[in-house]
Amino acid sequence: MGAEQLVVGFDLDLTLIDTVPGFAATLTALGEELGVDLAVEQAISKLGPPLDHMLAPHLPAEQVQPAIDRFRALYPDLAVVSTPLLAGAAEAVAEVRRHRGRVVVVTGKYAPNARLHVDHLGIDLDHLEGEVWGVGKADVLVREGVSIYVGDHVHDVEGALAAGATSVSVLTGGCTREELVAAGTHVVLDDLRDFPAWLEEHLLTTRLAALEADLRGRGSVMVAFSGGADSAFLLAAAVRALGPDRVVAATGYSHSLPESERDPGRDFAESLGVPLLTPRTHEMEREGYRANAGDRCFFCKAELLDVLTPLAAEQGVAHVATGTNADDAVAGFRPGIRAAAERGAIAPLRDAGLTKAQVREASRRWGLPTWDKPAAACLSSRVAYGVEVTPHRLARVERAEAAVRALLSGAGFAPRDLRVRDVDDLGRVEVDGALVAGPLAGSSPLAAEVLAVVREAGFPRAELDPRGFRSGSMNEALSARPA
Repeated sequence: MGAEQLVVGFDLDLTLIDTVPGFAATLTALGEELGVDLAVEQAISKLGPPLDHMLAPHLPAEQVQPAIDRFRALYPDLAVVSTPLLAGAAEAVAEVRRHRGRVVVVTGKYAPNARLHVDHLGIDLDHLEGEVWGVGKADVLVREGVSIYVGDHVHDVEGALAAGATSVSVLTGGCTREELVAAGTHVVLDDLRDFPAWLEEHLLTTRLAALEADLRGRGSVMVAFSGGADSAFLLAAAVRALGPDRVVAATGYSHSLPESERDPGRDFAESLGVPLLTPRTHEMEREGYRANAGDRCFFCKAELLDVLTPLAAEQGVAHVATGTNADDAVAGFRPGIRAAAERGAIAPLRDAGLTKAQVREASRRWGLPTWDKPAAACLSSRVAYGVEVTPHRLARVERAEAAVRALLSGAGFAPRDLRVRDVDDLGRVEVDGALVAGPLAGSSPLAAEVLAVVREAGFPRAELDPRGFRSGSMNEALSARPA
């Protein structure tokens, strides 16, 4: 289960592209050929309606379709190359892509000519549908799963509303704000330059509402609480939706959980009025976990859920929830997510579509101290795949990281991200790139001190990674293995 993919639809003329000059030139040429005044200025004042609506007042009925055919034939040479994108159009499409969304263009324009514009301007879209107008657009919007439709005309509003989509209107066409509001649009923007900020806020608001509705429907939850930004936010959201009496936090205590994470986690849960349970987990007893192949996280999450699920039942709690977010769900290599799903754990953040950035932003707005907390994966993530995970290795990693952090802090540098990777007895230090390029560059005295404290922590050898900290860097070795 997961959130539905974002699909945003756009009208074309006067929403994404400025077709007025090209349309006027083509209509003028057609009128000259036919010897008819086609009222060009009136026609371009509110582009959008189909050509037959524009031509019918000026031509006998039997001449309308031949005139449409001739207009379409003239159009490519007179209108395509000269038509620009409107301000903000490229950025609006890029914002949809940034949210991993699909882009659909639904227009009343003759489809082959619409395609010429799209191809010439390099508009990045997934589907184009032409020759649909007004409420007729609704069928296409529904078929393509469009949840937001952006247009400039009152008839674009009609299509969006008929499809049950959020109607976003821009004032780059001929319709006024008052006309668009009267038609029922949900949002009016001056132009597409305002769209990225609106979309960001809209998605955060709707996804938070979806999260609250999901949690309310659960009745009670136990949050698998690591103390990180995601599970902390989920815990706070659960308390908001259900109240502290129907929420429990549970942190598995084992060799892989740093001591430095334990007290802050307890303090956070207590600040929400939520009891924190700290059952012992024994992932080290699982052969697959100790072997530390690429699927180590599967065995870790399996152990955690095998402990928490019966504990939740004992507490009378209906569900165990993990802090998996929407980014995690598409990140590729996540065996722990599979283990949790197989054991019936729910992932409300993922299901609401909340990304890591949105979790942090919502946490900031809620005043949670974890909003900017750096990622803090378990200690076993520091051990190179294929090297056996043991309590000894985890303890020296924890000692080394604590020593390096204390050393750098004492020298006036507060590292945000720091890992000491155990690469078969080599302690490889990954730290913020700015530190690697600055005070730790080359053979600086401070760099030598860092390597010395890593060796003192129990590593026979030590080195600084010149590439700096990279989340999931151990996975690089997996991707480099031959298939």
